[in-house]
Amino acid sequence: MSTEDNPTPRPDRDEDEAQVPAQEWVAQRPATGRQRLRAGLWPPRVTRAQLIVALLLFVLGLGLAIQVRSNSDDNALRGARQEDLVRILDELDDRTQRLEDEKQELDDQKTELENSSDQAEEARKQTLEKERQLGVLAGTVAAQGPGITLTITDPHSTVEADMLLDTIQELRAAGAEAIQINDVRVVAGTYFLDSGGGVQVDGKKVTAPYRFEVIGKPQDLEPALNIPGGVVQTLEEERAVVTVTRSQKIVVDALRPAKQPDYAQSSSR
Repeated sequence: MSTEDNPTPRPDRDEDEAQVPAQEWVAQRPATGRQRLRAGLWPPRVTRAQLIVALLLFVLGLGLAIQVRSNSDDNALRGARQEDLVRILDELDDRTQRLEDEKQELDDQKTELENSSDQAEEARKQTLEKERQLGVLAGTVAAQGPGITLTITDPHSTVEADMLLDTIQELRAAGAEAIQINDVRVVAGTYFLDSGGGVQVDGKKVTAPYRFEVIGKPQDLEPALNIPGGVVQTLEEERAVVTVTRSQKIVVDALRPAKQPDYAQSSSR
């Protein structure tokens, strides 16, 4: 029988595809665009330079976050009311004005001294006036004038020396010219120490209620104590009772003995 009469049967194409395993058939199909994109992105191929840049960006971002949070936490005025902020600005303006007035006063004294026909007499007057002013600051002479009386009652014994020191600093910054706590005159070298049942001021024990007699401009002194986060608020958080009273006549009569320096001598000739 010839080959043409009885040809060798060839398997049909569909049968060949059916005999190919499914996994090999899928592998033979060309990849789609989505599959090629996915293969290019995952797993990620990160170079060393990219890792260093990412680390630096992370550190920079962390530092900025810490700085912003620190500034936010340290801002004691973030919760202040509008009227409180206006009062604080007014207080700063008043302090600036006081400094300008002092500068103008010194300039006027200089001009008077330069233009006076009797310069010796004018110098003597200014020296006496300066001596009186320095005596008030040094606590060697009594003083009186407008100011405030600040009374701190401490029923729970929570007021400590550093709180009284903060009060003195705030009063000085607000323009206080003479201060007396109970019967102790406060001067530039005054120090505070905690003592059982009270506080030592310059080595002398004082107990509550702490009464501050302060000479200065009442309109500056009282608002300085009542600013948000200031002296009054801090003391009240410690359950102390604080009262501030303005007066046109405050007497500061506790005196400090004038000390003669042992070694320092005037260098003027």
